[in-house]
Amino acid sequence: MTVWDDLVGQERVSEQIAAAARDADAFVTAAASDAPPPEASRMTHAWLFTGPPGAGRNQAARAFAAALQCVSPDRALGGAPGCGFCDGCHTALVGTHADVSTVAAVGAEILVKDMRDTVRKSFTAPANGRWQVILVEDAERLNEKSANAVLKAVEEPAPRTVWLLCAPSVEDVLPTIRSRCRHLVLSTPSVEAVADMLVRREGIEPDVAASVARATQGHVDRARRLATDPAARARRASVLKLPQRVEEVGGALRAAQELVDAAAEDAKQLAEEMDGKETEDLKAALGAAQGGRLPRGTAGVVKDLEDMQKRRRTRTQRDSLDVALADLTSFYRDVLALQLGSRIALANTDAEDALERLARGSTPESTLRRIEAIAACGEALDRNVAPLLAVEAMTMALRAG
Repeated sequence: MTVWDDLVGQERVSEQIAAAARDADAFVTAAASDAPPPEASRMTHAWLFTGPPGAGRNQAARAFAAALQCVSPDRALGGAPGCGFCDGCHTALVGTHADVSTVAAVGAEILVKDMRDTVRKSFTAPANGRWQVILVEDAERLNEKSANAVLKAVEEPAPRTVWLLCAPSVEDVLPTIRSRCRHLVLSTPSVEAVADMLVRREGIEPDVAASVARATQGHVDRARRLATDPAARARRASVLKLPQRVEEVGGALRAAQELVDAAAEDAKQLAEEMDGKETEDLKAALGAAQGGRLPRGTAGVVKDLEDMQKRRRTRTQRDSLDVALADLTSFYRDVLALQLGSRIALANTDAEDALERLARGSTPESTLRRIEAIAACGEALDRNVAPLLAVEAMTMALRAG
């Protein structure tokens, strides 16, 4: 199994970065033997991966990072980098490689203090690997200061440093940064490709794989989660019942409260799993005895960790609400398809009775207004409107039609 096997339906992009990895391998080999580097190379120091949610931007970038760090002995026999089995590939894929640094948004933004050490590291030579790789998973969340820090590093990178930026679209990244990157566009995988991956890689029954792939419309991570997590399926089923509960004001407000509470519970569960261990590990690293007092002058470090954990809880709640909004949009898209007599396949076949009932009882115009209300809720959350207020406004708009 090579590192490219995780890229579902992205054959064109896989070919491009595999070719670049081969050229990068040739560059390192030439440098090690004092031979002149290849004249023509498809490798460059900065890459921008864009594509819709679920297309696998981060997976593509991480696979590329693994191929750049590949130390398989097969390369000496003409094998391509990216075997997927060697220590370089394995540690890069699981996120423990010393020369692959990953930056992801903990809260709504990537702050400059979260980037300082990474930018500083980008100017150093690789410690153990073949390249110093910096992977920024949420480049669209760079704020002005952190984006400027990245720009300075991308403008004048170290010879063996590679920046891999991931964002939904090229417009989400500063023009000055994207102009210095090679741009790769990923597309939404087909339902059939996602279903095939679930059967082959996860051992999911074919009918279940087809159902969740259709429900998520090619979103690989959500399809995998729906196929393997009963709690995720239960949450989705609850969300799809919401359009039937907004006929009365009281029902609309209760539905909004339950949706926000479910998202908050997701954030709480993640916090219970991670926060306590992180805090204890930090205190141990600072020299505090088990249950004892912290050494003098370290309270600020613990406060920084607590702030990060708070931002992560907020982000987790928002991500959970985003999934619910995507499910609702998919539901009303199916309603609109039925109303217009479209021949496109329905995504939510498990809720077909409810879809047909709502399609008969409303007009295409009202369905479009409801889809717009869901989008407006997402925009309000982006502006940091209180989640309950934003979701209540949405459910009341869904009721009004």
